[in-house]
Amino acid sequence: MKKLDKYIIGKFLGTFFYSLILIIVVVVIFDISEKTDDFILKAAPLKAIVFDYYFNFIPYFANLFSALFTFIAVIFFTSKLSGDSEIIAILSSGVSYKRLMVPYLISAVILTILSFILINWVIPPANKKRLEFEEKYIRLRYRYNIKNIHKQILPGEFIYMESYNNVHNIGYRFSMEKFENGKLKSKLLSDYAQWDTTLNKWKVTNCTIRNITDSNEIIIHKRHLDTAINLHPNDFERRKNLVEAMNYTELKKFIENEKLIGSDNVALWQIEQNKRFAFPFSTIILTIIGVSLSSRKRRGGIGINIGLGIFLAFTYIMFMQVSTVMATNANINPVLAVWIPNILYSIIAFYLFKRASK
Repeated sequence: MKKLDKYIIGKFLGTFFYSLILIIVVVVIFDISEKTDDFILKAAPLKAIVFDYYFNFIPYFANLFSALFTFIAVIFFTSKLSGDSEIIAILSSGVSYKRLMVPYLISAVILTILSFILINWVIPPANKKRLEFEEKYIRLRYRYNIKNIHKQILPGEFIYMESYNNVHNIGYRFSMEKFENGKLKSKLLSDYAQWDTTLNKWKVTNCTIRNITDSNEIIIHKRHLDTAINLHPNDFERRKNLVEAMNYTELKKFIENEKLIGSDNVALWQIEQNKRFAFPFSTIILTIIGVSLSSRKRRGGIGINIGLGIFLAFTYIMFMQVSTVMATNANINPVLAVWIPNILYSIIAFYLFKRASK
């Protein structure tokens, strides 16, 4: 590694972490001022606020906007190099534009690997503590409001609830069906099913059971019945941000289970899974765009480069959100939807790089 590489890598990473620390300090101050009333109202202990919430909030926030911070850092220090004619001096010494990009790409790859490790294995445990704190001291209690619930709890075994009250753990108009080789073998109908915390089982009330064989059908009526069902009240307590507390292995198993039970949110979870690959990769793309935009000395100075760079960064974030909505509501493949912004901006990066190198 030459002095030039060490110089640019040092500038890149130094500017990135410096800007990141500054932004985090500002965000934490604003967040404290916004949530102080909640902390006081619910008597949140200072130790929990500092160690359970903010110590876990900071890495989550830092990684969430790491691509944007990378972009701003590249625009800022490269524009300064260009403004001081250092880029011209480097290129005049015989260094090609492609060679100039090498230390930038090395820095981007380092940040990409760091982001990938953080988002898949380090941040999820931190998010778990943060979300637990929010549930206890900030958020209102979660209420499950989905109607007409259909779930496959085991292969060939299905349950239905007209509605579910997660405060009292009661499912109304409860039914359960068992199939073998595509044929209905038994069906249970009841007024409601309630979770028994003592037995850790579901207790169904006013139930009718139909056992069907090839030759006849047996009908049984029961006032109360304790039954073991592969379903837990925690399954109805999940907010959509629950997956943020799962590492990659846990998320993969969770998606497989959600497919089994026929969840309507499988596409949403798959988007989260694919984002954990696509999002870190965006650091490399935005780095190339940032260098290509800011390596040329402009008459308007650094302000134009920063303004144009921030505009492109926010349009990238907007495209990421739009593609997420498309995958959720328009039945577009989650893998394709998540990678569309990266594909589009890779083309923009290639075009800008070719133009800048000339």
